Amino acid sequence: MTKPMNKVLKAQFFVDDLSDDQKNVITNINAYIKKGLTGKQSSVAIIEGAAGTGKSVVLMELVRQYMTDKRYKTSLVVNHPELYKAYREMGTAIPNMNVSTIRRPTSLINYAQKNHEKYDIIFVDEAHLLYSKSEPYAHYRGQNQLTDLMNLAKVVVVVYDFEQVFQSKMYWDKKLLFKTIGNHPYKQFDMDFQYRMVASDEQVTWMNDLTEEKKIKPFPRNSDFEFKVYDKAGEMFEKIKARNKEYGMSRMVATSGFPRIDGRHNVEMDSFNLPWDEWDPQRTPWAKREGSITQVGTIYTLQGFDLNYVGMVIGPSFGYDKKTDTMTVIPEKYSHKEVFKKRKDIKFTRDEYKAFIANVLNVLIKRGKYGLYLTAYDDALRARLLELNETGK
Repeated sequence: MTKPMNKVLKAQFFVDDLSDDQKNVITNINAYIKKGLTGKQSSVAIIEGAAGTGKSVVLMELVRQYMTDKRYKTSLVVNHPELYKAYREMGTAIPNMNVSTIRRPTSLINYAQKNHEKYDIIFVDEAHLLYSKSEPYAHYRGQNQLTDLMNLAKVVVVVYDFEQVFQSKMYWDKKLLFKTIGNHPYKQFDMDFQYRMVASDEQVTWMNDLTEEKKIKPFPRNSDFEFKVYDKAGEMFEKIKARNKEYGMSRMVATSGFPRIDGRHNVEMDSFNLPWDEWDPQRTPWAKREGSITQVGTIYTLQGFDLNYVGMVIGPSFGYDKKTDTMTVIPEKYSHKEVFKKRKDIKFTRDEYKAFIANVLNVLIKRGKYGLYLTAYDDALRARLLELNETGK
């Protein structure tokens, strides 16, 4: 690991160096890439793991190794606009990196097909955001972006997390992934170790259980990870502002469904009233902009980003069922309609739409390395979370 790369990892992912687990994964993928470069047909390396396992850290080290080596024709693609900006920014800090080879997938596919370009290796972060259907309004007229990328490269290295699927146009499950790969050689590299958060395995399980409509339990207190449930979002925001002054990179986040009030579509609850994150073409990603402390982050600005502390407002599309003592997902109250767009080839059930919405919450509550502060818009859910985490019963 080079000194400049250590700086890059520190700035983007809050880590000083790769863990032994991550180094092992890189060694194994390197062997697979070298074999794939001599193969007759394109092969796929699948890096799979949940939020916080350090998939992007591993990918970035592979990118550094191959994309600074003039022997290889390479590209890194990501379909997340904020993460794309972050990767371009990181690329400028890596010696011998050609930042113009970091692209959005549609841009690369259209360019390569038009100019008959072929690649040795294409790296894809957040591959669960690749289009799995035609999206003409986004200038993508193919049928599946992974298929197109496989046709352009000898080796495609993709990072997947099926728990981060939350839109029909970017729908992926394992069945669709393997159907798309077809008879091409592939190998899976599983990352099942938690790396982002200082939280224990039991605490991560608590977060998963909450979003999977399992019985709510008190949050385990067996690590230095800071957790608190707030009755008032306004009070929680004061704590986030204090943490941001102290440590930086602390933000308020929320899920969709807040009602419009007097023409405003803000996140409003008790004394708390802030606008949603605003997309901005400027180069600095939302998570790193000073002004974003006065906005509320979403999946569209935070997926793939690390924060120090998160203030999570669970929106109106989550309620509480007293009989089962579980948090429930209510798709009818989810106001972001992009989630529910129909597609001709797949029909989604209500349960699948619920899973999309639960995935959004699961990704957001795992953004914070050192702590999670939580409140809920639904009175009954908030009361139950407070009761459990104050009395432990």
